[in-house]
Amino acid sequence: MTLPNLITLARLCAVPGTIWLITHGRLDWAFVLFAAAGASDGIDGWIARRWHLRSTLGAMLDPVADKALMTGAYVTLAMIGMMPDWLAIIVVFRDLLITGGVLVLWLAGHAPRIRPLKLSKLNTLMQILFAGLTLFVAGFGPGPGPAMEMLAWGVAAVTIASGLAYAREAARQAR
Repeated sequence: MTLPNLITLARLCAVPGTIWLITHGRLDWAFVLFAAAGASDGIDGWIARRWHLRSTLGAMLDPVADKALMTGAYVTLAMIGMMPDWLAIIVVFRDLLITGGVLVLWLAGHAPRIRPLKLSKLNTLMQILFAGLTLFVAGFGPGPGPAMEMLAWGVAAVTIASGLAYAREAARQAR
């Protein structure tokens, strides 16, 4: 168990707390916990690269923690009306599409080479920033305004583009 893996595990453990805080109307504290979990996504990777602490466990655990944090936050925020439900659907569907694609390739006898695309890293960053901003606005109150709707469309566009890029890569690997 390396330090980056412990940080990733802590991010995964922050998911139920974040969901609980959101559902109980403590959006200010949900923002704090979510922001710490979101920041840990960059920190664990930096430490792993900087001190050569990459591991197979970390390579598998990191995307699971990312997907759990994003799915939990987006679905819960949509359920309480703080985020557009259509955006939560797009985010969750993309993750299901990727996970399902990997499973289908594996069942078809293709050992999928799973490596994060640069567009996917941008997608994760934008999703974390948007969910964090949504929690900040909801918890500390400047009001969402029209900029949040424009940001939601930007997150949707990058999420869709990332999903299509993974689908193209899966199709290439299946040949």
